[in-house]
Amino acid sequence: MELSLSDSVLLVIAVLLFLSVLASKTSFRVGVPALVFFVFIGMLAGSEGVGGIEFNSPAIAQFIGVIALNFILFFGGFDTNFAEVRPIMKPGAALSVFGVLFTAVFLGTFVWLVVPGFSLVEGMLLGSIVSSTDAAAVFAVLRSRNMGLRGGLRPMLEFESGSNDPMAYLLTITFLGIAMMPEGNLWVKVPMLVVQMAVGVLMGLAIGWLSKRIINRIRLEYDALYAVVVIALIFFTYSITDIVYGNGFLAVYVFALYLGNQKLIHKKTITSFFDGFAWLMQITIFIVLGLLVTPSHILPIIGIGLAISAFLMFVARPLSVFLCLLPFKIPFNRQLFVSWVGLKGAVPIVFATYPLVAGLDNSQMIFDIVFFISVTSVLVQGTSLSWAAKLFGVSQPFKKTRNISIDIEVGDHEDGDVKSKFAQVVLPKQSKAIGVPLVELGFPKKAAISLIIRGKIYITPYGATTLEAHDKLLVVAEDATSMADALDKLEAKGQMDVVL
Repeated sequence: MELSLSDSVLLVIAVLLFLSVLASKTSFRVGVPALVFFVFIGMLAGSEGVGGIEFNSPAIAQFIGVIALNFILFFGGFDTNFAEVRPIMKPGAALSVFGVLFTAVFLGTFVWLVVPGFSLVEGMLLGSIVSSTDAAAVFAVLRSRNMGLRGGLRPMLEFESGSNDPMAYLLTITFLGIAMMPEGNLWVKVPMLVVQMAVGVLMGLAIGWLSKRIINRIRLEYDALYAVVVIALIFFTYSITDIVYGNGFLAVYVFALYLGNQKLIHKKTITSFFDGFAWLMQITIFIVLGLLVTPSHILPIIGIGLAISAFLMFVARPLSVFLCLLPFKIPFNRQLFVSWVGLKGAVPIVFATYPLVAGLDNSQMIFDIVFFISVTSVLVQGTSLSWAAKLFGVSQPFKKTRNISIDIEVGDHEDGDVKSKFAQVVLPKQSKAIGVPLVELGFPKKAAISLIIRGKIYITPYGATTLEAHDKLLVVAEDATSMADALDKLEAKGQMDVVL
């Protein structure tokens, strides 16, 4: 039986995806990030592997990588609790900006000195490409070993990893431009970097503010379509920011960070969709990059690759971390652990396709070295993170929890005593809350409407639900102040039937 081209392609995709899912399951058991398995599956399917698939298009790989990174960055920001990030914002920002810069400079200088035929600019280009970190892989390992981290290390590393990729991208593009046009002035690029980052932040906040109102007021008939709206907003954020000379990756992350900490209609649906979709994007990008790699090209650069990897892990990254955290009162043992968490992911390999597409003379060697560094980092640092956490005294038992999202969020109790207030009220016909979606009522965070009785109908409310005159509402609040504020929003004072 002969298969058509479409059937063959779909069969290959199905097999690769299924093998990748099985590989990720294995990675949790053995403590190795799934990145290694995904990449090796791509290599096995490639031209020098058992699959024999010929794939030699850096431009296509780069395009797929940019799309995948948009979704990965979005979910990273959307799933971040800003309340946890706020206390570590300053050291996290220092690591994501200056840490990337210092790492690129230190490693770039070393590459220039040890790699024959590399100019200083090409060394800086390679250093910029591998200067960011991948905390998603870090915590996948920690969870597989049932390990947690003390002292706010987890949110700091998550924030660093989510916000440092844009800085690495800016440095990569900057040094690539200088390498292609050596007569260019480096100092002219510095103001451009600042402007691109500022525009990225402002665009992310502005589009996030607008997107919240679009999502909450669009009133779609099918809940699943809200995820489609968000996909459109992600692409719009990246592209429009790039058009106005801002950093699209940074804009997407800031947009996601803002949106994820707002009250949204069908937030549970959106979160569930992008959780799985981010995994699909990671699998896709790793397999594609694995297909692009030619294993026979890696063997000649193993010696140089090991030297660069060792310098990055034991010199460049630690020096960068110590310099960035010097102004902050962070214990030395925690700085040591942060230094070891320099785990590389798909981002450096995607950035390494930019010199390939541009046709830089040493682009193939840069790509091969970056690939080798990323895999070495995962194998060495990724498998030893739980051991390092214990060695530096920052580990603690990891408490497994299951996150449950609801459309209208309420705060959690801060102690074990139940002091909740319950009120049953009838909404008066003059209330300004009539016809307004619940998500727009401005309810206090510690209060919610848990049930609506409309005639003989019982309604479970969600963000898009609107109230009608004479609705009976069961209002739940954590304390008397929140209850009073909630009743003010409903203009239902004096309508209270019972408070427990």
